[in-house]
Amino acid sequence: MLLTADAKGVFPIAPTPFFDDGAIDTASVDRMTDFYLSCGSTGLTVLGQLGEAPKLEHAESVAVAGQVIRRAARLPVVVGVSAPGFAAMRALTHEVMAQGAAGVMIAPPNTLRTDDQIVNYYRQAVEAIGADVPFVLQDYPLTFSVQMTPAVIRRIVQELPSCVMLKHEDWPGLEKISTLRGFEKDGSMRHISILCGNNGLFLDYEVERGADGANTGYSFPDMLCDVVRLNAAGDREAAHDLFDAHLPLLRYEQQPGAGLAVRKYVMMRRGILTSAAQRRPASPMSATARAEVEHLLTRLARHDKRAALPPA
Repeated sequence: MLLTADAKGVFPIAPTPFFDDGAIDTASVDRMTDFYLSCGSTGLTVLGQLGEAPKLEHAESVAVAGQVIRRAARLPVVVGVSAPGFAAMRALTHEVMAQGAAGVMIAPPNTLRTDDQIVNYYRQAVEAIGADVPFVLQDYPLTFSVQMTPAVIRRIVQELPSCVMLKHEDWPGLEKISTLRGFEKDGSMRHISILCGNNGLFLDYEVERGADGANTGYSFPDMLCDVVRLNAAGDREAAHDLFDAHLPLLRYEQQPGAGLAVRKYVMMRRGILTSAAQRRPASPMSATARAEVEHLLTRLARHDKRAALPPA
């Protein structure tokens, strides 16, 4: 089941579950995967930016990816393979593709500055992993400090047929989506899937601009699935009403440096993860932050009963 340019819906970015001692919690991996399957996800992404991939040994990365691929057998699974060098990227890519991954996601190193450098990097990445491996182009300038203009994305898409999806995480980025879809309409760029990140913070209008869905890790991915579904059904106001109810928690969870702790905490509160632990180095939540998240959940529960959780 290889990833194609027609991918739509929601591909949640899965966190890596750990016990408090830093060991991988394999039971939570299965429970988390089952939850994603049950809530309407159309695919999954593991070892992404907030999957703590740099904290895993190579064998652990292969094992986690393989476990999710086997558990989510009916959905395409994309694996993040970004690495400082192409040797490590190639090794991980070949192992996860052999296990049945649908494709890989590649983020740019923060040393790239010019359009030519960006295009050349992805050209070399494809040479390293193989032109037969579908890949997701991750555009996240707020984290990677690499500015990809619509023109450079078009160059990558046109020169590298194995680029089938853009993970759009520019901010602001609505005009970029419109420009890319405009390239498709005028025939200067072939069609690719566009799934959006940034915790879904702008998903309500991103799908209206032409994005195909979300590729992010919000602790209520079932809400993201509902928003994409409602939008596709033409029920615009219901989609916005649901999204607006979640916006305060979305915003809180999007805080740089703190977001993963919040996400894992809420997923633990929802019974998806056994522990909210991150592998060290980690940034645990303070008691005050936990109280704020509980307050946000209480307020959200007035509009979405999925947030009505048992007392902590």
